[in-house]
Amino acid sequence: MRKTLLALYAVIGMMVVASCNDYETYGEKKEKERDAINRFINDSTFNVISEEQFHQQGDSTSVERKEFVYLEKSGIYMQIVRKGCGKKITDGENLTMLCRFTEVGFLDGSALTNAYNNVFSVDKMYINRVGSTYTASFVSGLMLSTYGASVPSGWIVPLNYVSIGRQVSATDELAKVRLIVPHSQGHSIASQNVYPYYYEITYERGR
Repeated sequence: MRKTLLALYAVIGMMVVASCNDYETYGEKKEKERDAINRFINDSTFNVISEEQFHQQGDSTSVERKEFVYLEKSGIYMQIVRKGCGKKITDGENLTMLCRFTEVGFLDGSALTNAYNNVFSVDKMYINRVGSTYTASFVSGLMLSTYGASVPSGWIVPLNYVSIGRQVSATDELAKVRLIVPHSQGHSIASQNVYPYYYEITYERGR
């Protein structure tokens, strides 16, 4: 996995945009963001599929074919690596969720991960679902210390399609997704700077 992440950093590193003293409008920043996302998808040879095809495939994506579904409402590109054990979050449910993640910034070349960090071994959030609305906040971990308690909307979107459980046997697998998240679905830094981010996230039900 480390080799894969190093290769990913190299691809994104080549796309880092030099800072410019000239004022950029919001529209120009959005265009730069779109260009960075499209360049990353092309350089990574990802196969973007429609939501219609995604649903026809049982709300799944093929890792072998490098499929990412484009979710029009949110603007997120998502690959479901594993659907996970356990069950989906049900209407009215409150739970604790544990997340391990890697984050890479497209435009600033930043990288953040708790996958190999002994101090922040896992990030914890509280989450509640009411109808189709999820409310979530970080209560501990690297995301909390870096960006604050608010959970990026992009982290919530996959919960409509994966099951959240715990590993109780050798065959159980935690839900895992890969995401390309535009600034509108990201954390405060993404939103303020119109930066897109790439994520790999695993979700685990807390005790």
